[in-house]
Amino acid sequence: MTVAYVPIYPNMQHYVMEREGYYQDVPAAVTIERFSSGPSIVKAFASGDIDVALFGITSAMVLVDKGTDAGVLAANSRNGFKLIGTTELADFYEQEGAATFDRFEEEHGRKVRFGAPPDGSVPDIVLRYWIQEDLDVGEMESVIDKSKIPPAKAVQTVQSGDIDATIIQEPFATIIGQDDDFGELAWSGNVLENHPVTVLFANQQVLDDSDIAGSLVEQHIAATEFTGDSPDAAAAHAASVIGSGVSEGPARPIGTRRTLRRFVFTASVFRILSH
Repeated sequence: MTVAYVPIYPNMQHYVMEREGYYQDVPAAVTIERFSSGPSIVKAFASGDIDVALFGITSAMVLVDKGTDAGVLAANSRNGFKLIGTTELADFYEQEGAATFDRFEEEHGRKVRFGAPPDGSVPDIVLRYWIQEDLDVGEMESVIDKSKIPPAKAVQTVQSGDIDATIIQEPFATIIGQDDDFGELAWSGNVLENHPVTVLFANQQVLDDSDIAGSLVEQHIAATEFTGDSPDAAAAHAASVIGSGVSEGPARPIGTRRTLRRFVFTASVFRILSH
């Protein structure tokens, strides 16, 4: 059984399962493959090269929409994003609310420059919903000047002054939050309550094998509980596997119980398909 993953922190269960040996309790010979992005996993999954994947919910939706016989076993994380802006923008938002964007444009003669992952991603959907539904200030493209910023580069991009705001996943959100020059605009859990971010996704062959599927969920639950009980160890496991984007140094202090709760790791939700 081939298990694929994208090296991002919201796939925390995978790092724990690999480093703590939980995959060894699954009744199948497990091979781990690392992919650089969700789209690359989608391609390999659709070709039948992958049996199980830990990746974004939107990638899972793409595969199901294309007719792939597969489904979600569990959610890895949810509510894992913050909308962060400069202190000026955060102060405007506290004072003006939905009128923030008009106020900013009056002051600067331009729209707010907002850095975010690509269209159709979870943070893009949350950002659009926040602007268009929560704030009800119009179509996103008419309100802000959005640019594509990879999550791992969001910290340096916003700190360099190239953008005014970003929607960013943990642990990068906590890193920016430690800087007095920036403030929180909104938490994604308040924009779209309990929205999934990443999932444990399996093909039909795995779903039809109750022993394997059940064991995967059991080990996923164990990894979730490990993360809650030993957040520092879980953060170190993640940093050692990811090996890029955020070093183990900054991962340790943000691997606190409070920060991990931002991920709100879940083990039993989104059991979509029955055998």
